[in-house]
Amino acid sequence: MIFLPAIDIRGGKCVRLLQGQETAVTVYGDDPLAMAVEWVRQGASWLHIVNLDGAFGRASGNLATVNRIVREAGANVEFGGGLRTLEDIAAAVEAGVRKVVLGTAAFADEGLLRRVIARYGSERVVVAIDAKDGIVTTRGWTATTGVTVVEAARRLESLSVREVLYTDVSRDGMMGGPDSGMLRLLTESTGLEVIASGGVASLDDLRLLAGLDLPRLTAVVVGKALYEGIFNVRDALALGFH
Repeated sequence: MIFLPAIDIRGGKCVRLLQGQETAVTVYGDDPLAMAVEWVRQGASWLHIVNLDGAFGRASGNLATVNRIVREAGANVEFGGGLRTLEDIAAAVEAGVRKVVLGTAAFADEGLLRRVIARYGSERVVVAIDAKDGIVTTRGWTATTGVTVVEAARRLESLSVREVLYTDVSRDGMMGGPDSGMLRLLTESTGLEVIASGGVASLDDLRLLAGLDLPRLTAVVVGKALYEGIFNVRDALALGFH
């Protein structure tokens, strides 16, 4: 299972939100590149980067920061946040991003999702399924769709999506443990590969995820636990993550 340190960028700074709320923000550094270099120095081979300004519909220069991370940190990057047009996605790919993460756009415009997969291949496209109480949310976690997580996942699978990023927004930044029940349901009721996100607070949580023995649970995104120093990338790699 791949271990993905999270770097969320807002206003050029490295931040974390609680439960997806833009007003509940903690700044962890003024230099996302320095953070990326540190995670890679500790052994991370992939980074999960989110443009929070883009996720909340604001213009920013964060893609230039992502390009610097790709060039100078030397890690593979999956990147999302505000990628809502083919031009946005092309710009991210040109910046060196290995995988694009689509959220709102994937649910609002299936035609766009089809075109992105046709152009770049399903292996380079991840769809973010963000949910509260089992219902999918979009637009920076502010809009509720009325569609269940499993219904959304099955629809995405029918559109040739291969990999999804599942986040229980109520757990994001709360350090309450991952949503193992939904992760099992997703991997056992669909053929999708699933990236877990939200809630990881300890090495025991990582052990729990590994112990689920779900072959299609392919990666885990960790943010606050790293920034709070509860464990580091090396600790995760020692458990068999890579």
